[in-house]
Amino acid sequence: MESNMLGSQEILDALKNIGLNLYERKIYVALIAKGVATAGEVSEIAKVPRSRSYDVLESLADKGFVVSQSSKPIKYVALAPNDAIERAKDNLQRKHTDTLERMDKMSKSPIMTQLESIYSQGFSMIQPSDIAGTLKGNFSINQQMKSLFKSAKSHIKVITNADGVTELHGKHMNALKSAKKRGAKIRILSTDIRSKAAKALAGVAEIKSLEKSLGRIFSVDSEHFMISLTDSKEVHPTQDVAFWAGSSHVSGGVLDHLFENLWGKYKPVQK
Repeated sequence: MESNMLGSQEILDALKNIGLNLYERKIYVALIAKGVATAGEVSEIAKVPRSRSYDVLESLADKGFVVSQSSKPIKYVALAPNDAIERAKDNLQRKHTDTLERMDKMSKSPIMTQLESIYSQGFSMIQPSDIAGTLKGNFSINQQMKSLFKSAKSHIKVITNADGVTELHGKHMNALKSAKKRGAKIRILSTDIRSKAAKALAGVAEIKSLEKSLGRIFSVDSEHFMISLTDSKEVHPTQDVAFWAGSSHVSGGVLDHLFENLWGKYKPVQK
């Protein structure tokens, strides 16, 4: 009976996937089994410390999974799972919209100017070796790429493969177009030059064909570079790993030299 109340591991894993932490998962399932309960009752069923159950129940109420009754002691009611999911979705959408509006407002306020000033002063004292990091997951990697492309002033040099070309076109086309408008020269060496993505990229960049894949390497303004440490064909997107650094020594002295040597060996692709 107790295991049925606490729910199967599959149920707990599914609740984890929609953002509930361990205590929230246990208490929600326990409250579903009980129907209506006090914080003390549900903590006993879920085997969660009583001192934590109050905060957890309030968190679940805020997310839309339970409601509280005006009683002494306070009792909590679990919403039907389908209703809870719909309420949780509505709450997330509302909070997401509110947060985006606050971010837009902040980005146009004097506060942003102050933050940028603080950042510039701090950044000037950073050693080159500190401006580096390992990025894990396709999402994080593409976020950093987007930031680098948006800051490009003089040039963007890319060595990539078919997957990289697809991502450049699907996720970074607007950033590359903007970089070109700012006067940045964009050049791409790739094993993929025949796909629709490659042909579309030819509208904003010079493209030459590589005979053999050399992975995914990006150099921006001879100051920043990124190198993929995994093969996109062999790992799940969440396990993709890349190394990024702000180093003129490596970006301008090593990778640019490598790129120019390769670039001189191949003929450009006709648009």
